[in-house]
Amino acid sequence: MILTTTVGSYPIPDWLAALPSEQAREDATRVVFDIQRRAHIDLPTDGELYRFDVNHPDTNGMIEYFVRPMSGIRTELGRGDCDRFAQLARMRFRRKPAAAVVGPLGEGGLNLLADCEMAAGVAGGPFKFTVTSPYMLSRTLLDLHYGDFEELTMAIAGVLAEQVRALPCDCVQVDEANIPGNPEDAPLAARAINVVLDAVTSKRKAVHLCFGNYGGQTIQKGEWAKLTGFLNSLHADHVVLELARRPAHELEALRDVDARIKLGIGVVDIKDNHVETPEEIARRIEAVEKVTGAGRVGWIHPDCGFWMLKRSVADRKIAALAPGRDLYQGTSS
Repeated sequence: MILTTTVGSYPIPDWLAALPSEQAREDATRVVFDIQRRAHIDLPTDGELYRFDVNHPDTNGMIEYFVRPMSGIRTELGRGDCDRFAQLARMRFRRKPAAAVVGPLGEGGLNLLADCEMAAGVAGGPFKFTVTSPYMLSRTLLDLHYGDFEELTMAIAGVLAEQVRALPCDCVQVDEANIPGNPEDAPLAARAINVVLDAVTSKRKAVHLCFGNYGGQTIQKGEWAKLTGFLNSLHADHVVLELARRPAHELEALRDVDARIKLGIGVVDIKDNHVETPEEIARRIEAVEKVTGAGRVGWIHPDCGFWMLKRSVADRKIAALAPGRDLYQGTSS
């Protein structure tokens, strides 16, 4: 049985953005779960509404939410900080770093358990909780303390590992949107991600990879063929891959993914407003299993999160997943 899931983010409801409060966020999270369960999503996500920052809408809080509360971080940035960050040429789509690292990184005020417990209280069943990759976080920071990118990345991994222990969810997913465009860093990224995955105590462990979704734009140039070694080194039971928007020839690379890792394939494009039909989704599943063999696809999902789309579009794309899966499995059995 191929299972359905979503990747993480959901469009911020207008009423939550207009009148934000803890109670409103909890109510909105309940709505996000209900929408997915009514669409027969097997493993829904909480919508990541706790991350939203109106001042950082381009990345939906997937950076600032994690790094700003940590100890050893300075968030007040001057001209010199921004000039030094610009010289690194790591994140050309960011004008300034998310923060500056000025001391040993620690937990500080970061508390993933509190947000996961809130989601668990309204989830109504199994759900997935998402965490940004240490490698991706480290690329957004100005390091004024460690003086070594690898040491910084592993320090972040250590902080996140302590955060993911005993989270009350069915699956923890680590999100990485930078390594597809920087495959030369794959060994470091995998090592850091595995530190986090090894600390996860939930039933399932996943890693999501995409080629970027910055304001609805693809920002990483790369191809899956250069990442199969990276995928095979992950301590995950499944991967969540962007495929709906990728060239068809890239499916060949999936043959080389270790059989112990179930493939999660993107069958819904989140960078346009076209709502996929069940027939389109079924064809996309069929195209992958023609290459990889029957039974390799364990999950279907959108390419990435839905935060940039209107709710009316996101909801219809979500609703197409299960019928597309059912159509494929009905015709292939």
